[in-house]
Amino acid sequence: MKTYKLIIEYDGSQFSGWQRQNDQTTIQGEIEKALSQILNHKIHIAGSGRTDAGVHAYGQVASFKAQTKVEPRAIKKGLTSMLKRAVVIRKCSIVNDNFHARYSAVSKEYHYFILNRPDPCAINRSYQWHIRQPLDLDMMNQCSQLIIGTHDFKSFESTGSPKSSTIRQLFFADFKKMNDDQIVFKIAATGFLKYMVRNIVGTIVSVGLNKMTIDEFMIVFKGKDRTKAGATAPAHGLFLKKVNYS
Repeated sequence: MKTYKLIIEYDGSQFSGWQRQNDQTTIQGEIEKALSQILNHKIHIAGSGRTDAGVHAYGQVASFKAQTKVEPRAIKKGLTSMLKRAVVIRKCSIVNDNFHARYSAVSKEYHYFILNRPDPCAINRSYQWHIRQPLDLDMMNQCSQLIIGTHDFKSFESTGSPKSSTIRQLFFADFKKMNDDQIVFKIAATGFLKYMVRNIVGTIVSVGLNKMTIDEFMIVFKGKDRTKAGATAPAHGLFLKKVNYS
């Protein structure tokens, strides 16, 4: 029995998220179906975490165990030929038996893209949030600096999520201009709650639009009440950039 590690890139537009669902097309479900055919027995993969419907990934990580003589490069080639073009296996390798895509992860990095100009775009509209009104990037970064460190992020957890610890350590969070009208928000942490990144972006954008002050943002952050925070940013602007392991 060997343990395999996959690095996966995907366009989430066509899927109902990462997690396997019986009546929906998901990334995990499609990969497992293809792997089971290639290796000729049922395969279950574990992802580093769940991405929501419409969310994309440059570097999602998954692991699985299989008793096979098929080489990793052959598995990668087989998956590439069987999966839709919206899912690409960037790497397949044999790793230590103790490796687990989720439990071995020490941090994750997400990128969120915003198009900030009056006119929409024709080409990349499925991969960034279009905001017509000018954003105050300085105020937004003041907010992002305030949440770096170890905090309770309950204010940015989706309502109705399972009860668990909502404390996370944030390593960095900042907004930067890519060009005159495109902005990227980069954030890395030990882990993320459901909708956490999108709720943080949506709330900080409210500050950038002068709908909320920095002091009000801090009250929301410390209040641990999701209903007081801003709207959830659209899923299509969010990308899982990479997962880090020790």
